[in-house]
Amino acid sequence: MESSDQGSRWAKARFAEIVRGGGDIPLDEMAFLISAIVLGPESSSFPDSSAIIEQMSRLDELAAAVPSPTFGGIAQFLFTGPDAFVGNRAEYYDPENSLLTRVLDRHAGIPISLSVIMMEVGRRLGVPIAGIGMPGHFLVGLVPTNGEIPEVFADPFHEGRLLNSDQCQELFHQLAGAHQTFLPGFLAPVHPMAIIERMLNNLKTVYLSRSEYEQLRRIMALRSYFPGLGKSEHDEFLRLMAPLN
Repeated sequence: MESSDQGSRWAKARFAEIVRGGGDIPLDEMAFLISAIVLGPESSSFPDSSAIIEQMSRLDELAAAVPSPTFGGIAQFLFTGPDAFVGNRAEYYDPENSLLTRVLDRHAGIPISLSVIMMEVGRRLGVPIAGIGMPGHFLVGLVPTNGEIPEVFADPFHEGRLLNSDQCQELFHQLAGAHQTFLPGFLAPVHPMAIIERMLNNLKTVYLSRSEYEQLRRIMALRSYFPGLGKSEHDEFLRLMAPLN
């Protein structure tokens, strides 16, 4: 299921290397590698590996411009005002909302991609911000000193508004329905590798719905690098391609 695209081969090799390494991962680099693999063959944005460094410098510039390096200050800077990053409600299922390079270009994205930007800007400023994989809507939280569930959260998709745990629960029920059970664990921080898996799964769903099989193949190839997913992704891709044979 490996792609024959010469332009993104270096990016796939680096992505696989990071996955194999396990442990702490560079979330920003992995997100930009996804963009390089999806956009590389058709774009001049990623001619070689040095382009990843150039893309990461865009996050450096954002961090340097934050006037108040606090959790609330970062949220306000990124998600309010004339140059704000916004939730792309009108074209929610546009795959470019999940490609970090395009999100930075367009200042528009979906909850998880906007959250990655806030997490990475926070990391550069020494503000520990974690991804919160609440079912149905990705959030971020300020990592507490005790390492447990955060007490303050932000919703990058909705103008970066700050929330407490009760407000997160209200949001969950608004989206999932009042009859759905909310568990406190929904607000626990998730590992960066799980964030990358979720981003890939979003892209897989979008490309499948749009019958964009070449892009789907690239995404499923990346998913196949994760332990336990290799054979299942390969078998599923063959099944999806069967009607086209």
